[in-house]
Amino acid sequence: MTSHVHEVDAAFAPPQENWVRVSPKLITARRITLVLGSLLEVAVIVALWLIPGIPTWIAIAATAVFVAVFVWAWWLIGRRVRSYGYAERETDLLVVSGILIRRLVIVPYGRMQMVDLTAGPIDRWLGIATVQLHTAAATTDAAIPGLPPDDAAALRDRLAARGEERSAGM
Repeated sequence: MTSHVHEVDAAFAPPQENWVRVSPKLITARRITLVLGSLLEVAVIVALWLIPGIPTWIAIAATAVFVAVFVWAWWLIGRRVRSYGYAERETDLLVVSGILIRRLVIVPYGRMQMVDLTAGPIDRWLGIATVQLHTAAATTDAAIPGLPPDDAAALRDRLAARGEERSAGM
């Protein structure tokens, strides 16, 4: 079975290409979002402990489930972010992501219609941005999150120039 796993993993790595990994700051951004998103659940659990008449076992069970899911999500964020990468080739861009379900998207430069550069408040605070590629086929859209702003802007400009160059030649 191990040889099959390595064969499948090899399918996600382009030959003779170097993957560019995203910034580890993306882990921090995603974990901050997790904490902020968990505030409502924490409030409910606190209420379960404080409201008289609710059996203690319910509060204990809710706390245990919350802690288990939170710890799992915290760990998963680190793994998921480390799975992101991209490689620029002569005629296309490769973007890989995923840990449980691996995804490799190959976007030909000539098929790109638009390249977005975005950064939300947490991303801006941490100094990262996302490059989003759009094509005519929605299934080939790809995002590269967690890039330093200078790298993201340079990638955006390179991709836009290559896309123009390739589409003009069609």
